[in-house]
Amino acid sequence: MGLFKEFKNFLMQGNVLELAVAVIIGAAFGSIVSSLVDHIITPLLLTPALEAAQVDNIEKLHWGAVKYGNFLSSIIKFLLTAFVLFLTLRTMNKISKNNKAADQLPAPSETDQLLTEIRDLLKNKQA
Repeated sequence: MGLFKEFKNFLMQGNVLELAVAVIIGAAFGSIVSSLVDHIITPLLLTPALEAAQVDNIEKLHWGAVKYGNFLSSIIKFLLTAFVLFLTLRTMNKISKNNKAADQLPAPSETDQLLTEIRDLLKNKQA
């Protein structure tokens, strides 16, 4: 059980959790940027260029090529991912706080402190 406890403590360290959050949020945000480029910017730039290259078919910008639904879908996925990550971290923080509170022993009372001092004095006199 010692190895499992050490591994759990390693995972619950702030640095590991921060790195995991950064990787997850970075990947989700990367999908938003990719979707913006693939579904919005590229069709807007390439459609007129391709149409202008065709001598027989010169038309205005073709908005049907822009897939704004895919871009909105990427944004919604990002928001849902961030929300689930928030709920997960919030739960982990609550569990961590409960474990820390359970691990801390209450301070000894004045009576216990006095009895400890008396015991220590008696040991020193006998030695």
